[in-house]
Amino acid sequence: MARNARHFKILEIIEEKPIETQEELASALVAAGYNVTQATVSRDIKELGLIKINDGGRQRYVREGGKEKNFLSNIANIYRNAVLSITSAQNIVIIKTVPGGASTVGMNIDRMDEPEILGCVAGDDTVLAVTRTTSAAERMAHRLREML
Repeated sequence: MARNARHFKILEIIEEKPIETQEELASALVAAGYNVTQATVSRDIKELGLIKINDGGRQRYVREGGKEKNFLSNIANIYRNAVLSITSAQNIVIIKTVPGGASTVGMNIDRMDEPEILGCVAGDDTVLAVTRTTSAAERMAHRLREML
């Protein structure tokens, strides 16, 4: 679980500010409370599929590939380690996770940019995803279960 949390922290960091080097990323992770080495950061960059792009004359890390591809890759890894069950009730999808896993799972569901999901609320070990209809909740629960 620590690796997944670190991966999501890396994604947050590179979205918030331009990171040009592995050393900058390692420093940002250490500042966020993660004890990492340059070798760990290098592996994480490879596992996340990060690439460097030119952004106004500066290099910075970004995610390679499309939004859906990245989502599916990350959510599959998270689910393997965090999700315990997925059910639907009326127009709500209920996702039970290991303690501390709900916010990461909820963030990724939000990033799906699924038009039938109105929003998510995440606690410590439970995510509630509200959909437009009961049938939409059933479809989303099925889709999320298939990713396990």
